Amino acid sequence: MKKTHRCRLPIFASLLALISFIHAPGQTASAVSNAQTDAQYDLVIRNGRVLDGAGNPWIIADVAIDKGRFVKIGKVAGRGRQEIDAKGRYVSPGWIDMMDQSGSVLPRNGLAENKLRMGVTTAIGGEGGTPVPAERIPDYFAGLEKSGISINFGSYFSETQARVAVLGTSARAPTAEELEKMKAIMETAMRGGAMGMTTALIYPPSSYAKTEELIEVAKAASKYGGVYASHIRGEGRELVESVAEAIEIGERAGLPVEVFHLKAAYQPGWGTLMRKVGKLVDQARARNVDVAADLYLYTAGGTGLEATIPSWAFEGGREALLKRLADPETRARLKKEITTGSLGWWNIIEAAGGWDGVVMVNARNSDNARFNGKTMTQIAKEWGKDPADAAFDLVAQGRGRVMAIYHMMSEQDIETALRFSWTSIGSDAGASLKAGEQDDLGLPHPRSYGNFPRLIARYVRERRVLTLEEAIRKMTSWPATRMRLSGRGLIKEGCWADVVIFDYDKIQDRATYEQPLLFPEGIDYVMVNGQIVMDHSKHTGARPGQVLYGPGRQLP
Repeated sequence: MKKTHRCRLPIFASLLALISFIHAPGQTASAVSNAQTDAQYDLVIRNGRVLDGAGNPWIIADVAIDKGRFVKIGKVAGRGRQEIDAKGRYVSPGWIDMMDQSGSVLPRNGLAENKLRMGVTTAIGGEGGTPVPAERIPDYFAGLEKSGISINFGSYFSETQARVAVLGTSARAPTAEELEKMKAIMETAMRGGAMGMTTALIYPPSSYAKTEELIEVAKAASKYGGVYASHIRGEGRELVESVAEAIEIGERAGLPVEVFHLKAAYQPGWGTLMRKVGKLVDQARARNVDVAADLYLYTAGGTGLEATIPSWAFEGGREALLKRLADPETRARLKKEITTGSLGWWNIIEAAGGWDGVVMVNARNSDNARFNGKTMTQIAKEWGKDPADAAFDLVAQGRGRVMAIYHMMSEQDIETALRFSWTSIGSDAGASLKAGEQDDLGLPHPRSYGNFPRLIARYVRERRVLTLEEAIRKMTSWPATRMRLSGRGLIKEGCWADVVIFDYDKIQDRATYEQPLLFPEGIDYVMVNGQIVMDHSKHTGARPGQVLYGPGRQLP
């Protein structure tokens, strides 16, 4: 039997529904029928197949929305100022992106159109932390509220931000006094509204942090009810050990653990590593450790090309790295360690099965742009260089972070991970500054434009890995519960009215590796906090999104 959930209806909500006569923002003439007189609700969705988000089967029902919340589900006699006939369509709670990268772009453009076109109404960002220091987080969030955002948004704060503030880019461990300073910075972030502490442990200087350091700083986040979320130390042959480290950090620091973009990026371990992770997480949950994971739905990852360089070479920052790359002896050592391995470095080249699996997609240099879309093997051949030398030179010549796609996962493991009850969906992608262009990371990957519709189109309708109800649960009530987002993720009276209306037969991700910026099809409407934000692939301009603060937030 599926559990039922109920959101608390605000006091006087029913009364307000009867006396509200304010015109709803974001209205478009073609989208809805209008009832300007004797309306009882802001919006009524009629005759849809309503999926409540809890995993229950759909029901045919009307849904009434007022003051940003669901106020009635069933037969709605009263009229709405706006009405949508959803006959033959599914009506779902808004979809939640558990691993977003929009923190830096939203202050410059809050529309987040590529997210909304995918059905995403809420995004949790912060793999790299907030785009401001801890003490400026309240101002950052206040800025978003002032300028307006079209999606709901919350963010983690990175342990690396605290580390760099105290140690710079040094690889050494902090002293006891320095560790206390780092913990104080994390507490400041939590009081400012961060949702917890995050790490990205394959990237220096985050990779320099040892387990004990992470546990101690995580305790500071734990004091304020935070979550520990991690791009774990390795996602290849060392996957199980890396997940175990994340579990240990959460268990010893006393806070929930979220494993970012769960994957088994190691061909010899395809079919086995993911199952081992499942058993490990189930065992941890059985002993009361609150651990879960999210994933994106593609067999290629994407990150900077600099990830092919052993981590120790980054100590001291970019200038120090460039000096090392220019030194023949140091370069020879780096090339050797690509083969032998290097302590504290995840070999992403090995994960991709060699240089053939590494495709450069953004050279950040007009002279090298001709290589975009080519494998490192092809680039090396054209350049007459060893692939490692070609990668090192591209990184050094980039005016910004050179980006690459790494083909390193299997469909079988994606399906295995989707079947775990505790997985949710994250894109590892950000909002685009301009609709139809690459996201703010500068990484043209189809997950930026297709990740969420792909769950339904490919893994429900085509491959039947999940039922529709379970897929919707993974994008709605489960991540909302996971992140303690009160009143979200369900179509229930009193909950915030985030909604996606879609055509099951037509919903389709269109973005590919070759054409990664194509918008999906089959999503008719998207609503955020009761306002229509997407109307048949057109952004209405509405910015009803809310900042989602962590539980430790303290007002001045």
